[in-house]
Amino acid sequence: MLDVLYETRIDSLPLLARGKVRDIYKVGEDHLLMVTTDRLSAFDVVLPDPIPGKGAVLTAISRFWFERLRDRVPNHLAALTLEEVLPDPEARAQVEGRAMIVRRLKALPVEAIVRGYLIGSGWKDYQATGSVCGIRLPPGLRQADRLPEPLFTPSTKAAVGDHDINIDYAETERLLGSELAAQVREVSLAIYADAAEYARERGIIIADTKFEFGLDEDGRLVLIDEVLTPDSSRFWPADQYRPGISPPSFDKQFVRDYLETLDWDKTPPGPRLPPEIIRRTAEKYREAQRRLTGQG
Repeated sequence: MLDVLYETRIDSLPLLARGKVRDIYKVGEDHLLMVTTDRLSAFDVVLPDPIPGKGAVLTAISRFWFERLRDRVPNHLAALTLEEVLPDPEARAQVEGRAMIVRRLKALPVEAIVRGYLIGSGWKDYQATGSVCGIRLPPGLRQADRLPEPLFTPSTKAAVGDHDINIDYAETERLLGSELAAQVREVSLAIYADAAEYARERGIIIADTKFEFGLDEDGRLVLIDEVLTPDSSRFWPADQYRPGISPPSFDKQFVRDYLETLDWDKTPPGPRLPPEIIRRTAEKYREAQRRLTGQG
């Protein structure tokens, strides 16, 4: 049985935040210790049951993509080691393999979502309006159809327990300014295209994904948080992809599909998950890691 970490306790560092999945600690004035726990959120609600090993999987996948994409966009990983930040072996063991030391940057107030396929809230939007986030699409598209071209459909970032809100590009320009908004859109679409091609060669379709960015002290755009993980993306097995249905997945969409069968209003507290759903979800995360990174 894999170790399970629902919540961290590190006395030697100030705790800044407990997010839906991550516990974030202050390291001096310029750095953060970002620990990815095994907590799972769905519909922006943190569920009571963790997924064993999930935090380690997400950390390994993010590190893989940060390294692969670093020539396209800088990232927030710092040169500090975990031993330097947590000299106490007991504290270090708690977060080993789940922690990243990152530069403390100013996060942008939008989440950069790229959609390559018509699914999730985009599919619901299209059914109601013929558009996705104000972007008009051809008539007659089916659920899970590949879009004519990937769409940049940002949202505002929600607090824990709140739902993210889709915004149009004009609102993105209002929040970021036209130059920065254009840069975020261009970079997001470029790294999605790179990642989607790489993953497809390994039997995974990246249906959509969410990027987060910050600005460094020189005002340069930096990729932060997590990147192209099963928590921030929809991963589908290419050999089981069929338009017209919600495909099976390597990500937490499996849990979302289960939750949709329940009489739950998608507000806290979240429902308990059956052991079989927990086990199969953990397997899906590990399979995504193996296919993408060759590890795990």
